[in-house]
Amino acid sequence: MLSPSTTQPPSFLASARLERCAAGTVLLSRGDPTVAAWYLESGLVLTGISGEPGSRDELLEHQLGQMQGPCWLNPTAAVLSLPAVVDVVAQTEVVLRKMPMAEFQAALAANRQLSTTMLTGLAQAHREQTELAVSRLAKGAEARCAEWLLQHAESNDKGGCAVQLQQRKRLIAAQLGIAPETLSRVLRHLRERSLISGSGRTVNLVDPSGLRTLAGV
Repeated sequence: MLSPSTTQPPSFLASARLERCAAGTVLLSRGDPTVAAWYLESGLVLTGISGEPGSRDELLEHQLGQMQGPCWLNPTAAVLSLPAVVDVVAQTEVVLRKMPMAEFQAALAANRQLSTTMLTGLAQAHREQTELAVSRLAKGAEARCAEWLLQHAESNDKGGCAVQLQQRKRLIAAQLGIAPETLSRVLRHLRERSLISGSGRTVNLVDPSGLRTLAGV
C-alpha cells in the first residue's frame, strides 16, 4: 500500500550520515539488532520476508508492503529498541540518513520535533498495514489481481497497456495473499472475460476500464 509521507527531513537530522543506495540493496534484515534510526529522504522501498540465501527469491519471497520517502524507515524498531521485524529492500535508488541509536534516544527524550515526527511515522505505518490487511480481507482474488495489474501496467508502442511479469507467479501470488494456482485461475478467467490477453510473461490490458471496475478503484 503506497502512501507517501509529507514529512520533511527534520532539522536535527542535518548532521546525520547521508547514504545513497542502489535499487536491490538490502537495507534492513529481519531479526538484526536496531543500531540506528533510518530516515528515508527519497526513493521507494519494499518490505517483506526474504527467501533462502542463494535462491532466486533471495531478495523478497513474500512482499508485505512498500514505503515512499520522505518517511521514517524503521520507526517502531527505533522507538522500542527492538530488532527489525521485516526485511527491507530498495526498489529504486534511495537516499537515507542514519542516526545512531544513542543519539536518537537522546534526541527523542529532549526534542519535541523528533517526538512528533516519530509519532506521525508510527501512526502512518500502523495505518498502512491496517489498510493493507483490510484490503486483502475485503477484496476477492479477482479484484486484487485486477488492482495489481493496473498498478504495474506500462504503456506500449501500440498505444495500449501491458504488464511484464518479471517475477515468478508464486511471488506475485504471495504479494496478493493468494495461492499460485488461484492466480493462474484468475488470469484465465480475466482472459475469458476479454479483460486481458496474452500469455507467457506479457499480459495485455485489453479493457483497463473493466479492470478498474472489477478492482473497485
